[in-house]
Amino acid sequence: MPVANCSHIRMNRSYPSILLENAVNELSALPGIGRKTALRLALCLLRRDAGYTEKLSAALLMLRREVKYCRECHNICDSGHCAICANPGRDHSLICVVENVKDVMAIENTAQFHGVYHVLGGIISPIDGIGPADLEIESLVRRVAAGGVKEVVFALSPTMEGDTTNFFIYRKLAPCEVKITVIARGIAVGDEIEYADEVTLGRSILNRLDFNDSMKH
Repeated sequence: MPVANCSHIRMNRSYPSILLENAVNELSALPGIGRKTALRLALCLLRRDAGYTEKLSAALLMLRREVKYCRECHNICDSGHCAICANPGRDHSLICVVENVKDVMAIENTAQFHGVYHVLGGIISPIDGIGPADLEIESLVRRVAAGGVKEVVFALSPTMEGDTTNFFIYRKLAPCEVKITVIARGIAVGDEIEYADEVTLGRSILNRLDFNDSMKH
């Protein structure tokens, strides 16, 4: 019986270890991490001493299990209230409404805003199945209705979804008779807050517009 020519046969898997492949699969599931980058990260972890990997694993587990969200603004924190809400030096009558925690960090880096925040946890996007009930909008309304708030600043990305969310919240806050402003359009339409440079974002905060006036443009 002739011996089959096996020169054309290749392994089904391109990874030398199923353990490595599993690690790459998990790492590449993270946003912005492709399979090539995931492979480099996994191989880097293999080259580092085991203690580093254990500390990294412990930090990630602690983050997932013990991180909390501020009862007031829904920012990430280590206790019941975030450092911003707990700071008596901040202007608690001025609330900046943002999409996510990354936007809080971006605005804080400008050092131009001295009020407090309200993190919605997203924006209204029917195509993604995200409606008003999925966001922290009602808690914002309750917060403003409780009194003491003089101005609410909309600092959502200037996209169609961001503008839709702004208008929805504007209608919800109408009975509260609070001043509502929106950051100036120094940020180009379609851009996201977290990617804006600090100077542009800072100027947009300082030069914010009355929301009613912004709808006329």
